[in-house]
Amino acid sequence: MKTKQYIKIGSLALSMIATGFLSSCSNDFTDRPSEDSINVDNYYQNDEQVQAATDGLYYKTWFQFNNKFFYAVTEVGSGNMYTGSSDVNAMRNFSLNGSDAELFNGWQSLWGNIAQANFLINNLRTKAAASVSSSVIDNAIGEAYFMRATAYFYLVRLWGPVPIITNNLENVTNPYMNTNRVEDIYKLIEMDYEKAAGLLPTKMRGSSYATNAKVSKGSAKAMLAKVYLYNKDYTKARQLAEEVINSGEFKLLGGTSDYSLSGKSFADLFTYSNNNNEESIFALQWKGDSNYGSANNCNTQFGISNSSISTSNASYGGVFAPSQDILDLYSSNDVRGHETLMLPGNTYPNMKVKVVNDGVTSYEVGFTVPAADKIGGQNAGAAIKKYCIGIVNGNETGPIDGWNMMDNNTYIMRYAELLLIHAEAILAGGSSTSDPSALKSFNAVRNRAGLSPVTSFTQDDIFTERRKELAFEGDYWFDLGRMPRSKAISIMSAQNRGSMYNAEYFTPSESSFRLPYPTNDVSKNPLLLEDPVPYEF
Repeated sequence: MKTKQYIKIGSLALSMIATGFLSSCSNDFTDRPSEDSINVDNYYQNDEQVQAATDGLYYKTWFQFNNKFFYAVTEVGSGNMYTGSSDVNAMRNFSLNGSDAELFNGWQSLWGNIAQANFLINNLRTKAAASVSSSVIDNAIGEAYFMRATAYFYLVRLWGPVPIITNNLENVTNPYMNTNRVEDIYKLIEMDYEKAAGLLPTKMRGSSYATNAKVSKGSAKAMLAKVYLYNKDYTKARQLAEEVINSGEFKLLGGTSDYSLSGKSFADLFTYSNNNNEESIFALQWKGDSNYGSANNCNTQFGISNSSISTSNASYGGVFAPSQDILDLYSSNDVRGHETLMLPGNTYPNMKVKVVNDGVTSYEVGFTVPAADKIGGQNAGAAIKKYCIGIVNGNETGPIDGWNMMDNNTYIMRYAELLLIHAEAILAGGSSTSDPSALKSFNAVRNRAGLSPVTSFTQDDIFTERRKELAFEGDYWFDLGRMPRSKAISIMSAQNRGSMYNAEYFTPSESSFRLPYPTNDVSKNPLLLEDPVPYEF
């Protein structure tokens, strides 16, 4: 028998639209499906309708997570990003509290994803017409398991104990719910990815990028390898990573290793035209429409915007900037530096910018980053290039929606990370390794970056390489969390977390590595603050 689960239901329900599109935001993370949603008893009549049922899980449910929260916590918190904007800077000095609006947005977004996935897992087989192909139903349910696992993977790493909810409707009449143990949450995540791997199709990622958009069996195995790595189950992490590597489904864009796709480069990863490329294991699929929350806001959040020059389609921009700590991370021969950081003097021939000169506005294609004191914005002396594609410019950038947001994908996992997971799994917590298989994976990533191969590497080398490769993609915070706590605190307290004009240093405490539960939900469900209880599967 499962542990008793109680939950308070809020006033605004999380709609479960039968097409899979999220139609509204929620005031409570466990709200039940709305009563005015499409009648699912007669909706899933053909393969196309079922295939569309999961579309929203690739973007709508993730919007408030990705809009500001994700970067405010993982990148500002880790010391990769700097911001002086009051709505997103609490993690810069480790002062985040439960009343923070973006904290609440991120929390709600993840629970919205889980609610949508739960509906499909629990209802799709019985609601779909008999004419719908069983393989199509399997695939959709596999996607739902994948999304639920991914949302819980973020929840457990950010908050630790949270409630396990596998059917939202079971809790409609009960006001409270306990959190469950971290080890139980990880067990659910592993089970969900395993189910996803069993239901999702085998794919070969090719040049027809539209067919690469949705997750596959390889995507589920790759994410599960990461989960095993976090739990130090190195044998399983290595086994799954090698299964995915040997499948040949994914390739690095650029480089000269066996794992690489020639003719492209690291720079191609973050362009609109290369959405769903061969390196993409799982990416959020933004689709701007007439509804707020359908497209990607990173171009505005990350770019340059001041009185004389702007890379943003909006009248504002540059909410986030590089930290002073990361500006010297890349060596001059590391090609990732140019595509990650906009440093003074860097040139981007395909980027369209807005220029204001003596009150006259013009638009130019081809951008040279101005001097540090002319960049403005956050006064960081640099700007973020990754995910910043500039003023809308036809096929170069794709379309723009009414909120100045764009359709370039957001990576959750790339093949480069899987190669680094493979290398780390072989290292298996040791001091160093010169294992040929580990070196092949590790050096493939370095090769693509233009760096010389190494003959051995340490755990510190792995974390440094991960930071360089995955900067501004939301992983360094979690890597710091995997380190011995004293070491992570030492690294973070030595980071300059100020602007180019004012150096600032802050020291995190043990409690800084777990986010507070949103005050609004704690007031409705005080059991969130009590000790977690076991979950009986």
